[in-house]
Amino acid sequence: MSSKVIKMAAAGCFIVCASPSIAANGKILATAGLSQLEGSGGGGLTPWATLAGYDSQDETAASFFMTDVNVSDYRLSSIGVATSFYDRVELSLAQQTFVLPASLITGLSLSSEQIKQDVVGVKVRLYGDALYSAYPQVSVGLQHKKLDSDFVASYLGAKDDSGTDFYVAATKVHLGAVAGYNLVWNVTARATKANEMGLLGYGGPDNNDYQVMMEGSVGLLLSPNWVVGMEYRQKPSNLSSVEEDGWKDIFVSYMPNKSVNFTAAYVDLGTVATKKDQKGIYLSMTGYLW
Repeated sequence: MSSKVIKMAAAGCFIVCASPSIAANGKILATAGLSQLEGSGGGGLTPWATLAGYDSQDETAASFFMTDVNVSDYRLSSIGVATSFYDRVELSLAQQTFVLPASLITGLSLSSEQIKQDVVGVKVRLYGDALYSAYPQVSVGLQHKKLDSDFVASYLGAKDDSGTDFYVAATKVHLGAVAGYNLVWNVTARATKANEMGLLGYGGPDNNDYQVMMEGSVGLLLSPNWVVGMEYRQKPSNLSSVEEDGWKDIFVSYMPNKSVNFTAAYVDLGTVATKKDQKGIYLSMTGYLW
């Protein structure tokens, strides 16, 4: 992470961990979800309405995560922290590192083999509870992103090296809905200008306005500790120079306790920066601080 992000993350963790009210007893196992690639609580590809912690209305919580996505020609790593306050507000910080293939580095005469992007997120729960209310839990959020260099983005025709996504998410758990097993689903609508999540900049010659993209997740809780499911994330098409496809995955998550969870997935990112059939493995770990 950049020194700025590290300092902000450390400060956030110190504030939360030093608070006498920090706890993680208020919610049942698995209801905190996972850590999303951009740092928000939710699935791997898309933020959910759930917050990144097990805090109840009189508690706070903190978490940290590490994710690695290794596909045919690229590698994307993401690390970060999140804090959740009183089951109402979530703050998150993440840094993504996108490793480029040698052919692209040579073709563009790049001085670095990677692109880095910092992401600052805020999420607010509006109403509902994913488990206990009859209707879904609904949250709104934003993710502000900034590239460390705009060389690749500018070369491909992107208009900006930073941008802000806005989203609304709805999440619901249905107890015993499928052959006695619990079912969880999430739908997210995201207003964005981002190209490949912002790693290739924002906006472009084909479009420089916000577009609403749909994202969805569904999972089956095989036991209190195991979840299997799938996700889909719709993507805009702003750059005439490169094709952009929707992202999808099939995942399995193991949550032995409220201190940690592990996720593995098969991901299909389609075409990324001229490279087709970008398929591979997604691995992630989230730890929760008490």
